[in-house]
Amino acid sequence: MNENNLFPASFLWGGSIAAHQCEGAYNQDDKGLSQMDLMTAGSYESRREITTEIQPAKIYPSHTGIDHYHRYNEDIDLFHQMGFKALRISIDWSRIFPNGDDEKPNQKGLEHYHKVIDALIKAGIVPIITLFHFELPLGILKKYGTWNNREVVDLFVRYADLLIKEYKGKVKYWVTFNEFNRLEEGGGYQDVTAYMLTGKKVSDFENPKQDLAQVSWHFALATALVKKHAKQIDPNNKVGAVFGVTPVYPLSSKPEDVLLAYQKTSEALYLLDLMSKGKIPAYKQVEFEKAGIQIQKQDGDDRLIQDNPIDFVGVNYYSSEVASSDPQQGDVSVFGNLPNPCLKQSDWGWAIDPVGLRYALNLVYEKTGLPVIVTENGLGAVDVRDENGDVRDDYRIDYLAAHLSEIKKAILIDGVDCFGYLMWGPIDLVSATTGEMKKRYGFIYVDKQDDGSGDYSRHPKKSFAWFKQVIQTQGETL
Repeated sequence: MNENNLFPASFLWGGSIAAHQCEGAYNQDDKGLSQMDLMTAGSYESRREITTEIQPAKIYPSHTGIDHYHRYNEDIDLFHQMGFKALRISIDWSRIFPNGDDEKPNQKGLEHYHKVIDALIKAGIVPIITLFHFELPLGILKKYGTWNNREVVDLFVRYADLLIKEYKGKVKYWVTFNEFNRLEEGGGYQDVTAYMLTGKKVSDFENPKQDLAQVSWHFALATALVKKHAKQIDPNNKVGAVFGVTPVYPLSSKPEDVLLAYQKTSEALYLLDLMSKGKIPAYKQVEFEKAGIQIQKQDGDDRLIQDNPIDFVGVNYYSSEVASSDPQQGDVSVFGNLPNPCLKQSDWGWAIDPVGLRYALNLVYEKTGLPVIVTENGLGAVDVRDENGDVRDDYRIDYLAAHLSEIKKAILIDGVDCFGYLMWGPIDLVSATTGEMKKRYGFIYVDKQDDGSGDYSRHPKKSFAWFKQVIQTQGETL
């Protein structure tokens, strides 16, 4: 145990953002449309609408984001002021190949990300690149369908290969997919999740169970191919994937509840087994057999996945839930389980459970033995500026301090190899699930409102200075 009670000196402090939630400039510099450009604004009370084409009377949050496309230098400077050591960004596939399968890449898109990556490196911030964070070119959807088509895998690997070669020597950490395992969960946002990952609602698939199982297999296959090629391009490359992890606890000590909680925690993590150990776990194989699901493979696919496991695991953690074997229990929560009656909830109904993050890190590390990085964690809240224009977000400070303290325990007491913490939304951005700006996560307030008003100016919140001190002291102040 670290006697100084500090995070490791090499720990990567920072944040995560995604192109469709912050960049804007959806039709500039020859960018094509992605499926996220067709999702309207929504709220906690009303779901985002998915349109087949852009309708001028509707609001599409991705079209403007927070104008990070033009203000990235300002934003990176603010992250540098906080002392960030890393920033996870996504590259929008439709900026590089506007239709997804173009013969030649869009040089304006490649050059833009060169500038962003160079600005990060100049600021001493390690770039971590997500290749697919819900940005699927609309041209691919119209011409090829989605990820259950093997051709889409080939197009993605072509796109990934180009980027890994293009930014060789600048980028070491590559993430293939973000929260792709959420397809295995139910809950109130299942259609939204399916659309963000595939461009289709669950009901749009001819045979949802079969098709979504094939999609998941192709995510694993694409990751293995990217890993294989990345190592050939530069042996120093590290390729990982980001999983949404929501621990499920038993509502009671009844054995049936304990078993059900274990099963529900595992159901969305079978891809973690596949991508770290090279095989689909037995319980999932039985499930596929009972459902008549047959994964379509090519010769050598199994060996390819076995020979190219991921190098690290990204963990997106926001909350935990509970499960009960009693069918009379009440309504389920966002991810298809029951809310925990022992925990307080955020303004958006997510249980606030710092210990659950320690649980999640232990679970993933024991399951894989791979280095782990927290790629998302944060508190979405309604932030209000006072008469001086300040946001005194002590509630966010309390939330993050509690979660970081549990990460410290996971590292120093439990021995988990956790090499970084990337807070979600270090600057206010558009919520993926609800399409709101009202749901704010950042250390930095962005003057943009859901009605379209605001001048996009940036304003550090109270938590900005707090997180800066946490980084400076390697977590000693927690």
